[in-house]
Amino acid sequence: MPTRLTQLLVAALALGSPSSCQTTGKFNFLTYNVAGLPAILNNNEVPGDKATNAKLIGSALAKQAYDVAHLQEDFNYHASIYETDDHPNRTPTSGGVPFGDGLNTVANYAWTGLTRKKWNKCNLNSGDCLTPKGFSFMRMKIDKVEVDLYNLHADAGSDQGDVDARAAGIDQILAYVEANSAGRAVIVAGDTNDRWTNSGRSLNKLTEAGFTDAWVQLIQGGKYPTAGATANPCKVPAADNKCEIVDKVLYRSGSSVKLTANAFNYVPQAFVQPDGNILSDHNPVLVDFLWSTTS
Repeated sequence: MPTRLTQLLVAALALGSPSSCQTTGKFNFLTYNVAGLPAILNNNEVPGDKATNAKLIGSALAKQAYDVAHLQEDFNYHASIYETDDHPNRTPTSGGVPFGDGLNTVANYAWTGLTRKKWNKCNLNSGDCLTPKGFSFMRMKIDKVEVDLYNLHADAGSDQGDVDARAAGIDQILAYVEANSAGRAVIVAGDTNDRWTNSGRSLNKLTEAGFTDAWVQLIQGGKYPTAGATANPCKVPAADNKCEIVDKVLYRSGSSVKLTANAFNYVPQAFVQPDGNILSDHNPVLVDFLWSTTS
């Protein structure tokens, strides 16, 4: 007959089972193309002075205190953004046009292993070869877990050379993920210059590799638009979340860290000039994530 001590030991072992070691947390994630090309090259059809607008972008990043924010086209007005942003962790610029890739990250969490990679293939159309466009990698410690983050800016344009360059870029980033992030939780986000409705899309390469598009999951009910279907592009600012933009957030879980996207929103209202005008020709994308792990 079990003694009282035996019963207590059994109960203690039950409480110490793996399910009781579950830990969870949350963070939010923004991706935003900040239209930082020199005004003399491209005014992006955005009213106002670009340096002033960049300062307003930095102020908005600070005010909203996003946990992680990926920026693209952060070229010649980078210093103005950082002048007013106050995130404790910020990537150093790789330079303006034509030297830098325009990819930066500001965050409330620290990271290691920051690496920048230029696309192996670019198409001269849309000026894609004028800067070392590509992707960046970092491994971020978010509370108790690590998440590998990729920030990308894909080849622009719609001719076959652009389609081929985008496909090559996705293949390149997936090869890097396989080599450096196998079995790990990963977020790939940025300006893909692609939509699910594009007949020559390469986004499906990411989902075929196990990634989930947060917009499709949360706004489209998990139903991916058909390639070649009529597009439903967003205006800037976006009227709602149902329209589609080229700025994407895709993610996958790892072997010991599960990621779940539980909210998706375009947040152009967070980035406006005092008179209500936009600050960029892109809509910022905000995704709320939950993480969980067992030890």
